[in-house]
Formats: sequence, C-alpha cells, structure tokens
Amino acid sequence: MQARPDDPIAVFDSGVGGLSVLRHIAARLPQTNLIYLADQGHVPYGPRPAEEVRAFSEGITRFLLARRARLIVVACNTATAAALTSLRGTFPDLPFVGMEPAVKPGARQTRSGRVGVLATAGTFESQRYADLMARFASNVTLYENPCQGLVPLIEQGRLDGAETEQLLQGCLVPMLSAGVDTIVLGCTHYPFVLPLIARLAGPGVSLIDPAPAVARQAQRLLVEHEVAADGNGPRTLLAYTTGDPAAFASLAARLLGQPVAVRGLRWRDGALEPLSAPARATTGPDHTV
Repeated sequence: MQARPDDPIAVFDSGVGGLSVLRHIAARLPQTNLIYLADQGHVPYGPRPAEEVRAFSEGITRFLLARRARLIVVACNTATAAALTSLRGTFPDLPFVGMEPAVKPGARQTRSGRVGVLATAGTFESQRYADLMARFASNVTLYENPCQGLVPLIEQGRLDGAETEQLLQGCLVPMLSAGVDTIVLGCTHYPFVLPLIARLAGPGVSLIDPAPAVARQAQRLLVEHEVAADGNGPRTLLAYTTGDPAAFASLAARLLGQPVAVRGLRWRDGALEPLSAPARATTGPDHTV
C-alpha cells in the first residue's frame, strides 16, 4: 500500500492510557493525522494471558490497516511484551513502535543504585522485561510493584481521590523506604497520575515517563521508512473504543484538554466492526487535537 500525505499514525491501548503517548506524538508531529483505539471491552490487559493479548493486538492492527495507518504505536506495555514481535512478523511492511519500561535510563540516572518500577503483572512476567533487566539492570536493584487496581481507577477518571492515593501509597512506601531515588512508569496509564506520584514520592525522587522517547522513535521511523511526509492541513483525530463511546469521549476530553469524537466498536469472530455515529463529550471543533 502506497502511503499518502494524509494517512494517519495509529495508536492503540487497552484503554485511555495510550493517550499519554498520543499527546506527545501530537506535539512532535503537529500536522499528522491520528487514530486512537481503546479496547476498553477487554481492559485491563495486564492480567490476561499473552496469547489472548496477541489475538486482540492482531485484530486491532487489521482494523487500523483498513483505515490506512502508515505506522502503529502499540501504546501498551502489556501488549508490547505479548505481541510486538508477532505483529512485526505478521505485518512485515508496517512500522511498529512499542513500549517498554525505561529500565535503561532509570539505571543510568539513579544515584542510590535502587530503582522502582511501576508496571502491570503482564509486563513483569514477560521475556521482554527479563531481557531488559539482564541487559541494563545488572548493577542496580529493582523494586517492582504491579499497582494492582490502579488501571481501573484511571479508567474511571479517579486520578487524585482518596482511594487512588491510598493505593499508590501502598505501592510507593516500600520502595521509597528501601532508598529508591528513581521511579520508572511502566504502564501508559500511570502518567495520568504523575502529579500524585510526584507528591507522594517527594522532591528527591526522579520520575521517568517513556512516552516522549516513544514519540521521538515514531518520528524517526517515519523518516527511516520514507513514509509520506506530513500533510499541510489541520490535523484530524479519530478515536474508537470497544467500550462506552460517550464515557470515553468525556474522559479523553478531560485528559487531552479538548473535545474528542469517539466511535464505538465491537468484536465479532476476532475482528472489529464499527457501531454507530461518534459520541462527543463537549461542544466545540470536532476531531482536532
């Protein structure tokens, strides 16, 4: 398929977490059309078997290819760990960008030699994470916590309430007590509670969000693969969810700071199909970010 100047970059995740990556891509590539897909019907991916996540990821990729995606960002650490290698094998002509916990920069940045990693169980149990530890963390001590229950709270828009703070305290206090001075965010949902994490961790602790590096890699791949140059018109954003379109539109508008039009999808026999007209959280210009 020959790429066209207005063909979009696509970003997908199990829920709203990948919007933390999309906003960095939007800032770095201001005239690039974007598609975002949230598989909220299956959120969270973290506790699911890897083969199930691979099947979801392949179905999502086929849907996005049908909408002429010229590059796909797997903005989910669990899906990256479970499916990125197989996606690249199944779709060899399509550039993919994946996520991984920023263990390498965390190991370089720490002064105490102790690094905290907040990620999902699926990420911690993956071979990809084991390889990262072997390559970059042999000289540091990692303190890991899956923050069980945090993704559903973020999906509900509960970014700074008492329950979210209590959950994060339970995750952070043991690693902070152990002398961690650097914390790596290994789930794309977690940057949306970054202000709360920063407050609980205190000023002496560095926090690393890999999303800016992912946006830079997406830009590099566009050049490397000689994909069509960015368009010159106003950027468009088309969002999809397998969950509730109105609820997603409302939360996405809050997280991105502007209205988002969202279309509903459903799974049928391993494939995605559209449902109805877009839901909008607020009035204002459609499809802009």
